[in-house]
Amino acid sequence: MIKVRIVFNVGFTSNPPNRTGVPYAATGDPVSVAAPSLDRNGAIGPDGNGAAKRRAPVAGLVAVLVPVLAVSAVLAIGLGPTVIAPGDTARLLWAAVSGGRVGADEATTYQIIWQVRTPRVLLAGVVGAGLSVVGVGVQALVRNALADPFVLGVSSGASVGAVAVTVVGGLASLGVYAVSAGAFAGALAATALVYLASAGRTGMSPLRLVLTGVAMSFGFQAVMSVVVYFAPNSEATSTVLFWTMGSFGAATWGSLPAVAVAVVVAVVVLRRLARPLDVLALGDETAASLGVDAGRLRTGLFVLTALTTGAMVAVSGAIGFVGLVMPHLVRIMAGAGHARVLAVAPLAGAVFMVWADLVSRTLVAPRELPLGVITALVGVPVFIALMRRRGYLFGGR
Repeated sequence: MIKVRIVFNVGFTSNPPNRTGVPYAATGDPVSVAAPSLDRNGAIGPDGNGAAKRRAPVAGLVAVLVPVLAVSAVLAIGLGPTVIAPGDTARLLWAAVSGGRVGADEATTYQIIWQVRTPRVLLAGVVGAGLSVVGVGVQALVRNALADPFVLGVSSGASVGAVAVTVVGGLASLGVYAVSAGAFAGALAATALVYLASAGRTGMSPLRLVLTGVAMSFGFQAVMSVVVYFAPNSEATSTVLFWTMGSFGAATWGSLPAVAVAVVVAVVVLRRLARPLDVLALGDETAASLGVDAGRLRTGLFVLTALTTGAMVAVSGAIGFVGLVMPHLVRIMAGAGHARVLAVAPLAGAVFMVWADLVSRTLVAPRELPLGVITALVGVPVFIALMRRRGYLFGGR
């Protein structure tokens, strides 16, 4: 028995086993997501590096992040080309919510706060929360720490739809929502194509899904480049390129409800699937022995994450690195158990995105930087630091 176990572990030298001898990822991928360990009673522990390792309590993290998010939102609503004091911002927001009266001398300020900045800040918070949660789901889906919501090709498909509507025309009856509608239609088409191409007789394997998504992304990007190349005017090209790098500049109260519902549904469903996701990280064979249908769970995760990503991309464009980096930061603070991560990730992602959007619209005001620039400038060094911390770079594993 001892010899068998030693041979089994040697086969995964690039990815050490946990306390039970089960590798963190059955694929042997050195950057796969660490599975939660099993405690002495066989129960799934909260941390991939050992259940005994101490992490910050989830309730404490939530209790800190909720007021931080509220304060961040008020500050972000008040800051801009026209700076409004936090006290005045909070008072006017309360008047808008409660139906209170606003003086004639504050009518313009009220319009700036309620009609322009509030929907934008709320949309930033919703999309940040959604990208973080969907990032957790996608990393569990493909069992790879390098995965993010856009690895499935949905973002590229949405970009093709948005580009087609902007450059070629169509959906004119939808007015200002035409681009978002085209983006969501492109996301649905991409979801269907990736699913049909990656689903086989044995189900949807993580490796096949990732390879198919990456290949489809290159194909969609080629189509988008061709459409942009033949665009009739440079203004349309600039609009498309800016949109594909992410922005909340077109946020309105009308664009908020649909994406908010999609994100809330994703958070609730993934929270209910927290324990099956822990089991899925142990590998398909282990999941089957514990009563989890890995194929069915993976298909459901793919549909949920793809549709939610499409809904977010349709209103904000492609915003990278948030869904990749935030889940890892949350795991460092709260532990690797999905119940803990999914409780903290939405709040952390919302706070980060609110501040990223504030920087994008104030750093070089009156011009606005694409959000993808801000998230990449923050995400790249953080990602490298995470890889170094885990020992995958600079002489590590």
